[in-house]
Amino acid sequence: MENPCIICVAITGSLPTKANNPAVPVTVAEQVESTQEAFEAGATICHAHVRNDDETPSADPEKFARLKEGLEEHCPGMVIQFSTGGRSGAGKARGGMLSLAPDMASLSVGSNNFPTRVYENPPELVDWLASEMLEYGVKPEVEAFDLSHILKAADMHKKGQIKDTPYVQFVMGVKNAMPVDREVFDFYIKTVKRLFGEDAAWCAAGIGAQQVVLNEWAISSGGHARTGLEDNVRLDRDTLAPSNAALVRRAAEFCEKYERPVATWQQTREILGLYQPTA
Repeated sequence: MENPCIICVAITGSLPTKANNPAVPVTVAEQVESTQEAFEAGATICHAHVRNDDETPSADPEKFARLKEGLEEHCPGMVIQFSTGGRSGAGKARGGMLSLAPDMASLSVGSNNFPTRVYENPPELVDWLASEMLEYGVKPEVEAFDLSHILKAADMHKKGQIKDTPYVQFVMGVKNAMPVDREVFDFYIKTVKRLFGEDAAWCAAGIGAQQVVLNEWAISSGGHARTGLEDNVRLDRDTLAPSNAALVRRAAEFCEKYERPVATWQQTREILGLYQPTA
């Protein structure tokens, strides 16, 4: 039976700059162009951050609005997923763009350590972000930096704070958070299936050199994959990735290796329970 693989491209993030890799798209125009190329290469979810002119992170709803408009025009059908991550702003500013009603948004449901700081997601903020997503019809992607985050998502789903089956992404390889560990990864899958059902969709993301590892693990295990310059600016130790599309094509090669078709945008929306545009 076909099991299409969704490829999510995280195009920019909050940290990589053009000094790290000139291909990192910073302006809205660059982001739209880079995403269109990745879309044509097989990515059907765009995980999006926005930046200020000096490349620092931003939570400006106006920038998100322009990005959404550009993606809808140039990548018709692609799932638009906004980041509500903590590097772009503090408190409710992190969700100020949710009223734009993107298809999806990231939702970190608990705190954890990052390389040089604590990634704070206090319960009251998590509850508020979830309520905004419910109000505006935005599907959350639960960012699981720890096992407890999967269990928290199950609790939120039970209470009605997350509608439909939670879509969980395992994030591994962040320094001081969950390392890349195959037994933990397999237990994450087992936990998702136990809590949400055998057919529950899930995704995985690896940071830096671990991106390619998590791409292969996820695709070979029946899950979905995230790639992109946010998480990794290189093809290998000696080679910068020339584009987001290049990283998408590498993920697509794993799909071919494991005999899984790359999901179309229509299949992606069906798998995630999102509305299907008529045009």
